[in-house]
Amino acid sequence: MAALNLATFLGGGGNPTLVAVVLVLDALLLMASIAVALWFAQRYEEERKFGRAALDASHARLSSIIDSAMDAIITADPDQRIILFNRAAEAVFRCSRVDAIGAPLDRFIPARFRERHRGHLERFGRTGGPSRRMGDATTLWGLRADGEEFPLEASISQTQGEAGRFYTVIVRDVTLRKQSEDTLMRQQAELRELSARVLEAREEEKTLIARELHDELGQLLTALKMDLAWLRERLPPPGTELGGKAAQMEALLDRTVTSVRRISADLRPLMLDDLGLSDAVSWLVEDFGARSSIKCELTLPDDPALEKLDRRVANTVYRVLQESLTNIARHAQAKHAWVVVGTGGEDLRMDIEDDGRGIREEDLARPRSLGLKGMRERVLYLGGTLDIGRAPRGGTRLHVKVPRLLEGETES
Repeated sequence: MAALNLATFLGGGGNPTLVAVVLVLDALLLMASIAVALWFAQRYEEERKFGRAALDASHARLSSIIDSAMDAIITADPDQRIILFNRAAEAVFRCSRVDAIGAPLDRFIPARFRERHRGHLERFGRTGGPSRRMGDATTLWGLRADGEEFPLEASISQTQGEAGRFYTVIVRDVTLRKQSEDTLMRQQAELRELSARVLEAREEEKTLIARELHDELGQLLTALKMDLAWLRERLPPPGTELGGKAAQMEALLDRTVTSVRRISADLRPLMLDDLGLSDAVSWLVEDFGARSSIKCELTLPDDPALEKLDRRVANTVYRVLQESLTNIARHAQAKHAWVVVGTGGEDLRMDIEDDGRGIREEDLARPRSLGLKGMRERVLYLGGTLDIGRAPRGGTRLHVKVPRLLEGETES
Protein backbone atom coordinates (compact mmCIF):
# COMPACT_ATOMS: atom_id res chain seq x y z
CA MET A 1 0.00 0.00 0.00
CA ALA A 2 2.91 2.31 0.68
CA ALA A 3 4.29 1.57 -2.85
CA LEU A 4 0.90 2.42 -4.39
CA ASN A 5 0.78 5.73 -2.50
CA LEU A 6 4.30 6.56 -3.66
CA ALA A 7 3.50 5.74 -7.34
CA THR A 8 0.34 7.83 -7.19
CA PHE A 9 2.22 10.73 -5.70
CA LEU A 10 4.94 10.61 -8.37
CA GLY A 11 2.92 9.95 -11.53
CA GLY A 12 -0.75 10.22 -10.85
CA GLY A 13 -1.11 13.86 -10.18
CA GLY A 14 -3.06 14.31 -13.44
CA ASN A 15 -5.45 11.44 -12.78
CA PRO A 16 -7.98 12.45 -10.11
CA THR A 17 -9.70 9.08 -10.21
CA LEU A 18 -6.55 7.25 -9.25
CA VAL A 19 -5.93 9.66 -6.41
CA ALA A 20 -9.47 9.20 -5.14
CA VAL A 21 -9.18 5.40 -5.23
CA VAL A 22 -5.92 5.54 -3.31
CA LEU A 23 -7.44 7.84 -0.70
CA VAL A 24 -10.40 5.54 -0.26
CA LEU A 25 -8.13 2.54 0.14
CA ASP A 26 -6.06 4.40 2.71
CA ALA A 27 -9.18 5.28 4.64
CA LEU A 28 -10.42 1.68 4.57
CA LEU A 29 -7.02 0.42 5.75
CA LEU A 30 -6.97 2.95 8.58
CA MET A 31 -10.46 1.94 9.66
CA ALA A 32 -9.54 -1.75 9.54
CA SER A 33 -6.43 -1.08 11.65
CA ILE A 34 -8.50 0.84 14.20
CA ALA A 35 -11.08 -1.95 14.29
CA VAL A 36 -8.39 -4.61 14.88
CA ALA A 37 -6.81 -2.49 17.62
CA LEU A 38 -10.18 -2.01 19.30
CA TRP A 39 -10.87 -5.76 19.09
CA PHE A 40 -7.52 -6.62 20.69
CA ALA A 41 -8.08 -3.99 23.39
CA GLN A 42 -11.52 -5.38 24.16
CA ARG A 43 -10.17 -8.94 24.22
CA TYR A 44 -7.36 -7.94 26.56
CA GLU A 45 -9.81 -6.17 28.89
CA GLU A 46 -12.08 -9.22 28.93
CA GLU A 47 -9.17 -11.52 29.72
CA ARG A 48 -7.93 -9.14 32.40
CA LYS A 49 -11.36 -9.03 34.00
CA PHE A 50 -11.60 -12.81 33.80
CA GLY A 51 -8.18 -13.22 35.41
CA ARG A 52 -9.03 -10.73 38.15
CA ALA A 53 -12.30 -12.52 38.80
CA ALA A 54 -10.53 -15.88 38.97
CA LEU A 55 -7.92 -14.39 41.30
CA ASP A 56 -10.63 -12.84 43.47
CA ALA A 57 -12.46 -16.17 43.57
CA SER A 58 -9.23 -17.94 44.54
CA HIS A 59 -8.59 -15.40 47.29
CA ALA A 60 -12.16 -15.81 48.49
CA ARG A 61 -11.81 -19.60 48.60
CA LEU A 62 -8.48 -19.32 50.44
CA SER A 63 -9.97 -16.84 52.91
CA SER A 64 -12.94 -19.12 53.42
CA ILE A 65 -10.65 -22.09 54.07
CA ILE A 66 -8.51 -20.09 56.49
CA ASP A 67 -11.58 -18.76 58.29
CA SER A 68 -13.12 -22.22 58.54
CA ALA A 69 -9.95 -23.72 60.09
CA MET A 70 -10.36 -24.97 63.66
CA ASP A 71 -6.93 -23.62 64.66
CA ALA A 72 -5.91 -20.00 64.90
CA ILE A 73 -3.85 -18.84 61.91
CA ILE A 74 -1.80 -15.64 62.12
CA THR A 75 0.56 -14.21 59.50
CA ALA A 76 3.07 -11.48 60.32
CA ASP A 77 5.13 -9.34 57.95
CA PRO A 78 8.93 -8.90 58.18
CA ASP A 79 8.38 -6.29 60.93
CA GLN A 80 6.39 -8.91 62.90
CA ARG A 81 3.14 -7.02 62.47
CA ILE A 82 -0.02 -9.02 61.89
CA ILE A 83 -1.44 -9.00 58.38
CA LEU A 84 -3.72 -12.06 58.62
CA PHE A 85 -5.93 -13.05 61.56
CA ASN A 86 -8.55 -15.72 60.96
CA ARG A 87 -11.87 -16.31 62.74
CA ALA A 88 -10.45 -19.00 65.02
CA ALA A 89 -7.73 -16.59 66.12
CA GLU A 90 -10.45 -14.09 67.08
CA ALA A 91 -12.05 -16.75 69.30
CA VAL A 92 -8.77 -18.00 70.79
CA PHE A 93 -7.31 -14.59 71.59
CA ARG A 94 -10.70 -12.89 72.17
CA CYS A 95 -9.71 -10.07 69.85
CA SER A 96 -11.44 -8.82 66.71
CA ARG A 97 -9.68 -8.95 63.38
CA VAL A 98 -9.90 -5.16 63.04
CA ASP A 99 -7.98 -4.66 66.28
CA ALA A 100 -5.44 -7.38 65.49
CA ILE A 101 -4.46 -6.36 61.95
CA GLY A 102 -1.42 -4.11 62.09
CA ALA A 103 -0.69 -4.88 65.75
CA PRO A 104 2.70 -6.37 66.74
CA LEU A 105 2.74 -10.15 67.01
CA ASP A 106 4.06 -10.11 70.56
CA ARG A 107 0.84 -8.45 71.68
CA PHE A 108 -0.46 -12.00 72.12
CA ILE A 109 2.65 -13.25 73.96
CA PRO A 110 3.09 -12.82 77.75
CA ALA A 111 5.57 -10.06 78.52
CA ARG A 112 8.09 -12.39 80.19
CA PHE A 113 8.43 -14.43 76.97
CA ARG A 114 8.53 -11.63 74.38
CA GLU A 115 12.28 -11.06 74.24
CA ARG A 116 12.96 -14.78 74.00
CA HIS A 117 10.30 -15.10 71.28
CA ARG A 118 11.90 -12.37 69.17
CA GLY A 119 15.25 -14.09 69.42
CA HIS A 120 13.78 -17.46 68.43
CA LEU A 121 11.98 -15.90 65.48
CA GLU A 122 15.13 -14.19 64.25
CA ARG A 123 17.14 -17.42 64.50
CA PHE A 124 14.39 -19.31 62.71
CA GLY A 125 14.44 -16.73 59.93
CA ARG A 126 18.21 -17.12 59.50
CA THR A 127 18.67 -20.85 59.95
CA GLY A 128 15.26 -22.51 60.08
CA GLY A 129 13.62 -24.56 57.35
CA PRO A 130 10.26 -23.82 55.78
CA SER A 131 8.37 -24.88 58.93
CA ARG A 132 8.83 -26.38 62.38
CA ARG A 133 6.95 -27.03 65.59
CA MET A 134 7.40 -24.52 68.35
CA GLY A 135 8.07 -25.47 71.97
CA ASP A 136 8.80 -29.18 71.43
CA ALA A 137 10.01 -29.73 74.98
CA THR A 138 8.15 -27.03 76.90
CA THR A 139 4.63 -25.67 77.20
CA LEU A 140 4.02 -22.45 75.27
CA TRP A 141 1.81 -19.72 76.67
CA GLY A 142 -0.35 -17.18 74.88
CA LEU A 143 -2.00 -13.97 76.04
CA ARG A 144 -5.64 -13.20 75.33
CA ALA A 145 -6.83 -9.66 74.75
CA ASP A 146 -8.39 -9.58 78.24
CA GLY A 147 -5.03 -10.42 79.86
CA GLU A 148 -5.65 -14.13 80.52
CA GLU A 149 -2.73 -16.48 79.83
CA PHE A 150 -3.38 -19.92 78.37
CA PRO A 151 -1.32 -22.96 77.23
CA LEU A 152 -1.00 -23.58 73.52
CA GLU A 153 0.63 -25.64 70.80
CA ALA A 154 2.06 -23.84 67.78
CA SER A 155 3.88 -24.42 64.53
CA ILE A 156 5.57 -21.74 62.48
CA SER A 157 6.42 -21.48 58.78
CA GLN A 158 8.15 -18.83 56.71
CA THR A 159 7.94 -17.65 53.10
CA GLN A 160 10.20 -15.27 51.24
CA GLY A 161 8.43 -12.36 49.54
CA GLU A 162 9.60 -9.25 47.73
CA ALA A 163 9.37 -7.25 50.97
CA GLY A 164 11.17 -9.88 53.07
CA ARG A 165 10.23 -12.90 55.16
CA PHE A 166 6.64 -13.50 56.20
CA TYR A 167 5.85 -15.75 59.16
CA THR A 168 2.69 -17.80 59.60
CA VAL A 169 1.87 -19.28 62.99
CA ILE A 170 -0.80 -21.94 63.54
CA VAL A 171 -1.97 -21.95 67.15
CA ARG A 172 -4.08 -24.48 69.06
CA ASP A 173 -5.55 -23.74 72.48
CA VAL A 174 -4.81 -26.76 74.71
CA THR A 175 -6.29 -25.40 77.94
CA LEU A 176 -8.77 -28.25 78.35
CA ARG A 177 -6.15 -30.88 77.52
CA LYS A 178 -3.66 -29.29 79.92
CA GLN A 179 -6.29 -29.27 82.65
CA SER A 180 -7.06 -32.94 81.94
CA GLU A 181 -3.35 -33.81 82.00
CA ASP A 182 -2.85 -31.94 85.26
CA THR A 183 -5.88 -33.68 86.77
CA LEU A 184 -4.62 -37.06 85.58
CA MET A 185 -1.13 -36.42 86.97
CA ARG A 186 -2.61 -35.30 90.28
CA GLN A 187 -4.80 -38.40 90.45
CA GLN A 188 -1.83 -40.61 89.61
CA ALA A 189 0.18 -38.94 92.35
CA GLU A 190 -2.69 -39.47 94.79
CA LEU A 191 -3.02 -43.12 93.77
CA ARG A 192 0.75 -43.59 94.11
CA GLU A 193 0.60 -41.99 97.54
CA LEU A 194 -2.29 -44.24 98.50
CA SER A 195 -0.46 -47.27 97.14
CA ALA A 196 2.62 -46.31 99.15
CA ARG A 197 0.53 -45.96 102.29
CA VAL A 198 -1.01 -49.38 101.67
CA LEU A 199 2.43 -50.90 101.13
CA GLU A 200 3.73 -49.28 104.31
CA ALA A 201 0.73 -50.62 106.21
CA ARG A 202 1.39 -54.08 104.77
CA GLU A 203 5.04 -53.87 105.77
CA GLU A 204 4.10 -52.89 109.29
CA GLU A 205 1.57 -55.71 109.46
CA LYS A 206 4.11 -58.20 108.09
CA THR A 207 6.66 -56.97 110.61
CA LEU A 208 4.19 -57.43 113.44
CA ILE A 209 3.21 -60.92 112.28
CA ALA A 210 6.84 -61.89 111.72
CA ARG A 211 7.80 -60.77 115.22
CA GLU A 212 4.82 -62.59 116.72
CA LEU A 213 5.82 -65.75 114.87
CA HIS A 214 9.47 -65.38 115.78
CA ASP A 215 9.03 -64.32 119.39
CA GLU A 216 5.76 -65.77 120.65
CA LEU A 217 5.32 -68.89 118.54
CA GLY A 218 9.06 -69.50 118.40
CA GLN A 219 9.34 -69.37 122.17
CA LEU A 220 6.38 -71.72 122.58
CA LEU A 221 7.83 -74.20 120.11
CA THR A 222 11.22 -73.99 121.82
CA ALA A 223 9.61 -74.66 125.20
CA LEU A 224 7.67 -77.54 123.69
CA LYS A 225 10.88 -78.95 122.22
CA MET A 226 12.60 -78.74 125.63
CA ASP A 227 9.65 -80.50 127.28
CA LEU A 228 9.71 -83.19 124.61
CA ALA A 229 13.45 -83.70 125.18
CA TRP A 230 12.82 -84.03 128.93
CA LEU A 231 10.04 -86.52 128.20
CA ARG A 232 12.22 -88.61 125.85
CA GLU A 233 14.80 -89.06 128.58
CA ARG A 234 12.16 -90.80 130.66
CA LEU A 235 10.60 -92.90 127.89
CA PRO A 236 11.72 -96.29 126.61
CA PRO A 237 14.47 -96.39 123.93
CA PRO A 238 13.61 -95.36 120.33
CA GLY A 239 13.34 -99.02 119.33
CA THR A 240 10.09 -99.37 121.26
CA GLU A 241 6.76 -98.15 119.96
CA LEU A 242 6.48 -95.33 122.50
CA GLY A 243 10.09 -94.25 121.96
CA GLY A 244 9.66 -94.28 118.19
CA LYS A 245 6.57 -92.11 118.45
CA ALA A 246 8.46 -89.62 120.59
CA ALA A 247 11.25 -89.50 117.97
CA GLN A 248 8.68 -88.81 115.22
CA MET A 249 7.16 -86.03 117.33
CA GLU A 250 10.60 -84.48 117.82
CA ALA A 251 11.33 -84.61 114.06
CA LEU A 252 7.93 -83.06 113.29
CA LEU A 253 8.58 -80.37 115.87
CA ASP A 254 11.96 -79.56 114.28
CA ARG A 255 10.30 -79.21 110.88
CA THR A 256 7.65 -76.96 112.42
CA VAL A 257 10.30 -74.71 113.95
CA THR A 258 12.08 -74.52 110.58
CA SER A 259 8.82 -73.66 108.77
CA VAL A 260 7.97 -70.96 111.29
CA ARG A 261 11.41 -69.40 110.85
CA ARG A 262 11.09 -69.51 107.06
CA ILE A 263 7.59 -68.00 107.08
CA SER A 264 8.72 -65.32 109.49
CA ALA A 265 11.72 -64.47 107.32
CA ASP A 266 9.59 -64.37 104.17
CA LEU A 267 7.17 -62.00 105.81
CA ARG A 268 9.87 -59.73 107.16
CA PRO A 269 13.49 -60.66 107.85
CA LEU A 270 14.15 -59.26 111.30
CA MET A 271 17.78 -58.74 110.36
CA LEU A 272 16.63 -56.02 107.93
CA ASP A 273 15.59 -53.97 110.94
CA ASP A 274 18.24 -55.22 113.34
CA LEU A 275 21.36 -55.51 111.15
CA GLY A 276 20.59 -53.51 108.00
CA LEU A 277 20.22 -54.01 104.25
CA SER A 278 23.59 -55.67 103.59
CA ASP A 279 23.01 -58.61 105.92
CA ALA A 280 19.40 -58.97 104.79
CA VAL A 281 20.40 -59.06 101.12
CA SER A 282 23.21 -61.53 101.82
CA TRP A 283 20.86 -63.85 103.70
CA LEU A 284 18.18 -63.58 100.98
CA VAL A 285 20.61 -64.44 98.16
CA GLU A 286 22.11 -67.32 100.14
CA ASP A 287 18.68 -68.71 101.03
CA PHE A 288 17.55 -68.37 97.39
CA GLY A 289 20.55 -70.35 96.17
CA ALA A 290 19.97 -73.09 98.72
CA ARG A 291 16.24 -73.42 98.03
CA SER A 292 16.23 -73.06 94.23
CA SER A 293 19.45 -74.84 93.25
CA ILE A 294 20.28 -71.79 91.10
CA LYS A 295 23.81 -70.55 91.65
CA CYS A 296 23.55 -66.91 92.66
CA GLU A 297 26.52 -64.55 92.97
CA LEU A 298 26.27 -61.39 95.07
CA THR A 299 28.47 -58.31 94.74
CA LEU A 300 27.94 -55.99 97.68
CA PRO A 301 30.01 -52.89 98.52
CA ASP A 302 31.49 -52.45 101.97
CA ASP A 303 29.65 -49.19 102.60
CA PRO A 304 28.57 -48.33 106.17
CA ALA A 305 25.87 -46.07 104.73
CA LEU A 306 23.93 -49.16 103.66
CA GLU A 307 23.23 -49.86 107.33
CA LYS A 308 21.80 -46.35 107.83
CA LEU A 309 19.42 -46.21 104.89
CA ASP A 310 15.94 -44.84 105.35
CA ARG A 311 13.54 -47.67 106.11
CA ARG A 312 11.51 -46.98 102.97
CA VAL A 313 14.58 -47.33 100.76
CA ALA A 314 15.73 -50.51 102.50
CA ASN A 315 12.23 -52.00 102.25
CA THR A 316 11.95 -51.13 98.56
CA VAL A 317 15.35 -52.56 97.58
CA TYR A 318 14.78 -55.71 99.61
CA ARG A 319 11.26 -56.32 98.23
CA VAL A 320 12.37 -55.70 94.64
CA LEU A 321 15.20 -58.20 95.08
CA GLN A 322 12.85 -60.70 96.74
CA GLU A 323 10.28 -60.43 93.92
CA SER A 324 12.98 -60.64 91.25
CA LEU A 325 14.53 -63.78 92.71
CA THR A 326 11.07 -65.34 93.01
CA ASN A 327 10.40 -64.61 89.33
CA ILE A 328 13.77 -66.12 88.36
CA ALA A 329 12.98 -69.30 90.30
CA ARG A 330 9.48 -69.59 88.82
CA HIS A 331 9.83 -68.48 85.21
CA ALA A 332 13.42 -67.94 84.04
CA GLN A 333 14.61 -71.55 83.75
CA ALA A 334 18.03 -70.20 84.65
CA LYS A 335 21.12 -71.89 86.03
CA HIS A 336 22.92 -68.79 87.24
CA ALA A 337 21.90 -65.42 88.64
CA TRP A 338 23.91 -62.33 89.54
CA VAL A 339 23.05 -59.56 91.98
CA VAL A 340 25.14 -56.41 92.08
CA VAL A 341 24.46 -53.63 94.59
CA GLY A 342 26.34 -50.38 94.13
CA THR A 343 26.45 -46.94 95.68
CA GLY A 344 27.47 -43.89 93.76
CA GLY A 345 26.71 -40.24 94.24
CA GLU A 346 23.25 -39.72 95.65
CA ASP A 347 21.80 -42.98 94.32
CA LEU A 348 21.68 -46.62 95.31
CA ARG A 349 21.81 -48.97 92.32
CA MET A 350 21.01 -52.65 92.02
CA ASP A 351 21.31 -54.95 89.00
CA ILE A 352 19.72 -58.40 88.93
CA GLU A 353 20.56 -60.63 85.98
CA ASP A 354 20.06 -64.27 84.99
CA ASP A 355 20.98 -66.55 82.08
CA GLY A 356 17.47 -67.93 81.57
CA ARG A 357 15.03 -67.70 78.70
CA GLY A 358 14.60 -63.94 79.04
CA ILE A 359 11.50 -61.84 79.46
CA ARG A 360 9.31 -60.99 76.48
CA GLU A 361 7.65 -57.68 75.66
CA GLU A 362 4.20 -59.25 75.95
CA ASP A 363 5.11 -60.43 79.45
CA LEU A 364 5.83 -56.85 80.47
CA ALA A 365 2.52 -55.66 79.02
CA ARG A 366 0.35 -58.36 80.57
CA PRO A 367 -2.36 -56.84 82.79
CA ARG A 368 -1.78 -59.50 85.46
CA SER A 369 1.96 -58.85 85.79
CA LEU A 370 1.25 -57.40 89.21
CA GLY A 371 4.66 -58.28 90.62
CA LEU A 372 6.47 -56.16 88.04
CA LYS A 373 3.98 -53.32 88.39
CA GLY A 374 4.30 -53.44 92.16
CA MET A 375 8.08 -53.21 91.96
CA ARG A 376 7.89 -50.27 89.59
CA GLU A 377 5.39 -48.42 91.78
CA ARG A 378 7.56 -48.92 94.86
CA VAL A 379 10.58 -47.45 93.07
CA LEU A 380 8.69 -44.59 91.40
CA TYR A 381 7.23 -43.50 94.71
CA LEU A 382 10.77 -42.89 96.00
CA GLY A 383 11.67 -40.92 92.87
CA GLY A 384 13.72 -43.74 91.35
CA THR A 385 13.66 -45.73 88.12
CA LEU A 386 13.26 -49.40 87.27
CA ASP A 387 14.21 -50.80 83.85
CA ILE A 388 13.63 -54.36 82.67
CA GLY A 389 15.12 -55.80 79.48
CA ARG A 390 17.26 -58.47 77.90
CA ALA A 391 20.57 -59.27 79.57
CA PRO A 392 23.88 -59.64 77.70
CA ARG A 393 23.95 -63.29 78.77
CA GLY A 394 20.58 -63.87 77.12
CA GLY A 395 18.33 -63.77 80.16
CA THR A 396 16.62 -60.89 81.91
CA ARG A 397 18.29 -57.85 83.44
CA LEU A 398 16.59 -55.59 85.96
CA HIS A 399 18.20 -52.26 86.84
CA VAL A 400 17.01 -50.29 89.86
CA LYS A 401 18.09 -46.80 90.89
CA VAL A 402 16.69 -45.06 93.97
CA PRO A 403 17.79 -41.99 95.92
CA ARG A 404 20.09 -43.05 98.75
CA LEU A 405 18.15 -41.44 101.59
CA LEU A 406 19.59 -41.91 105.06
CA GLU A 407 17.64 -42.17 108.28
CA GLY A 408 15.84 -38.94 109.06
CA GLU A 409 16.14 -37.53 105.52
CA THR A 410 13.15 -36.73 103.32
CA GLU A 411 12.73 -36.60 99.56
CA SER A 412 13.35 -33.22 98.02
